[in-house]
Amino acid sequence: MDLHEAQAYLQASLHEISHTFQKVPGSAVLIRYIQSSYQNDPIRSAIELVLVIFFVRYLLSPSYPTHDPNYVKLREDEIDELVREWEPEPLVAPQTSFEEAEAERQPVIVGPTGPKVKLSSGKTVTNLASYNFYNLNASESIKEKAIQTLRTYGVGPCGPPQFYGTQDVHMHTEQDIASFLGTQSSIVYSHAFSTISSVIPTFCKRGDVIVADKMVNYSIRKGLEASRSNIKWYEHNDMEDLERVMKKVAEEQAKRKILTRRFIVTEGLFEMVGDCSNLPKLVELKEKYKFRIALDETWSFGVLGRNGRGLTEAQNVDSEAVDMIIGSLAGPLCAAGGFCAGSKDVVQHQRINAASYTYSAALPAMAAVTASETLNVLQCNPDILLQCRENIRAMRAQLDPRSDWVQCTSDPENPVMLLVFKPEVVQSRRLTNEDQERLLLEITDETLANGVLVTRLKSMPMIGSIGTKDIDIKPALKVCITSGLSKKEIEKAGVTIRHAITKIMTRKPNRQSLAA
Repeated sequence: MDLHEAQAYLQASLHEISHTFQKVPGSAVLIRYIQSSYQNDPIRSAIELVLVIFFVRYLLSPSYPTHDPNYVKLREDEIDELVREWEPEPLVAPQTSFEEAEAERQPVIVGPTGPKVKLSSGKTVTNLASYNFYNLNASESIKEKAIQTLRTYGVGPCGPPQFYGTQDVHMHTEQDIASFLGTQSSIVYSHAFSTISSVIPTFCKRGDVIVADKMVNYSIRKGLEASRSNIKWYEHNDMEDLERVMKKVAEEQAKRKILTRRFIVTEGLFEMVGDCSNLPKLVELKEKYKFRIALDETWSFGVLGRNGRGLTEAQNVDSEAVDMIIGSLAGPLCAAGGFCAGSKDVVQHQRINAASYTYSAALPAMAAVTASETLNVLQCNPDILLQCRENIRAMRAQLDPRSDWVQCTSDPENPVMLLVFKPEVVQSRRLTNEDQERLLLEITDETLANGVLVTRLKSMPMIGSIGTKDIDIKPALKVCITSGLSKKEIEKAGVTIRHAITKIMTRKPNRQSLAA
């Protein structure tokens, strides 16, 4: 075949291929796309051609082994033997003897919780181990509203928010929270614990700076870990140390000419200590050094302030001066879930990016309605807060000044009273934290034997968390006050607790009994 015949054969073949290709549906569109693409951007056409060639080559390339040349194939009996010998790592550490003893003594409540509860042993005791500060779970009107909602909406939404889990009651609750706090908007989460631990990594990423109080709670620390930000710590409630840390961060970033998101993360009422933050000073420092504030009001929302609006109301600070207010709808509100209140932009960002919001089922409608109803009670009947505070003062009068062994570290208006051993008691008896925990367990047993149910501060999850190496979490007795009891009943319970502490502490020291 000479050159002319070859050219003729090639042209005929191309013509036949082109004619056949034009019969394929959509071929005309593809040809026009290639022609216009080549005319407008020939470089892109070349890149696309390379990618097509690579794709075809990848499909036609032979398979290759995934193991190295020294791979040894095991027989079935050898695989079975290895499987039998393998022991997985435990998901949790085994219980210590102290934890086992505590679990055996755990009281079990039969029936609804309230100021007086019945235990599985048949004994009725005064309940000072519940966050039912205003006895709202006994309100017949709230119960009736919850039952109506349950019959109308069912048990749960069975879907995540923003998809098909959001119901009108959720939107109403968000509006009620924002109106109650005086913020532009709010967002409701289905779980209180995961609210703050999700909000923090939603706004703070790798390279950002977070300045946090050394005594923040466990859920905040989980959020700090998830954010992967640069964490700076300041001494507990020390505003001078906070300013020192903030000033250093600002100077370092100015020197390196970088700008990142910078946050102050703290609590309204501290779960591990019981005292409250100095919010006016925090806002002042925030404005001075250009930081944002994420305030966790899990323990102060529904507690502090004339109507229970939290630390902003108690310390007369505009709620809009705080970038994010995070709180719980459980506890005093007798509902479930959590919330974050702030500007519209802050809330909208969470609807798209907050993990525990987008990847969790929405809050049950019954809990949302209950939260709205209890907010209305706090707003219309602030006297129940006054009654609770009267009971707090009555209990403190029986314990803090009169006891030779313990002192209260909680704020005077905090219904969760944390009683720790006095420093001189710890020093004189050389009590370790483990010794203190065992003594407090014996005290709770003694008070329960005398008809009063109290509990201890559970600090075990904190151990090993981020930022816990340099802090000393003091073991504490936890006494939760409620307005569901009269002042006389509170005083009687206080005397019982004080006598139980004295009885345990005046026993003859016996190291063997402590180690049992």
